Amino acid sequence: MGILNVTPDSFSDGGDTLDAAQAIAAGRQMIADGAGILDIGGESTRPGAEPVSSEDEQRRVLPVIAGLIGCNVPLSVDTRNAGTMAAALDAGAAIVNDVSALSHDPAAAPLIADRGCPVVLMHMRGTPATMQAHAAYDDVAGEVLAELATRIAAAQAAGIDLLQIAIDPGIGFAKTSEHNIILLQRLPILLGLGCRIVVGVSRKRFIGTLASVADPKQRMPGSIAAGLFALSQGASVLRVHDVAATVQAVRVWQRLAG
Repeated sequence: MGILNVTPDSFSDGGDTLDAAQAIAAGRQMIADGAGILDIGGESTRPGAEPVSSEDEQRRVLPVIAGLIGCNVPLSVDTRNAGTMAAALDAGAAIVNDVSALSHDPAAAPLIADRGCPVVLMHMRGTPATMQAHAAYDDVAGEVLAELATRIAAAQAAGIDLLQIAIDPGIGFAKTSEHNIILLQRLPILLGLGCRIVVGVSRKRFIGTLASVADPKQRMPGSIAAGLFALSQGASVLRVHDVAATVQAVRVWQRLAG
């Protein structure tokens, strides 16, 4: 899953593809490099990020979705807002990726149920602006498991088919570096929830901490190492910035792993 941030303030690539034409070109390159899904977002969810209105989100992402329709990969919209979800699905997006696991907007779960589209439910506590104040766990893997189970149950209660739900443990969202490490090591316990697992480790701060690399754009090797580890622990989808390098690494890893 290639990350396409149409934002001025994302943690590692804010402003790189804020212009719609740049974003469309970057998305096409990701597809050429082997991305199987493009995840298009118009609101930064980095720690401390301020919220963006649904109108501003739509102004950013809808032209990019329109420009990438027909590129033969499913498009995902990365949003917490039901209005943006609806507009993006109307424009041709096929998947919704919600960092709040459909808890931010009361209209989101009924919308997804009505549309019958796949949805990614990510674990987070609080909001992007407050989440790091909530990074306190007695058992991070067990608590993430329980909290994701609650969100899956809420989605099913709203009429969303379990087969349409994927889950994301939310690496870096309301979690310290040590929490991220433990969560990846214990990722297999999430398989019991019956959903595919999406993992986003690309360029995250804990990679920089482990490798002593301050610049997020210089964290590609560490990101690939963490991504391959996540696949070995049961992840089905990697959400990445550096598509070509990750695809090459995954192909070699898959062949060696049989």
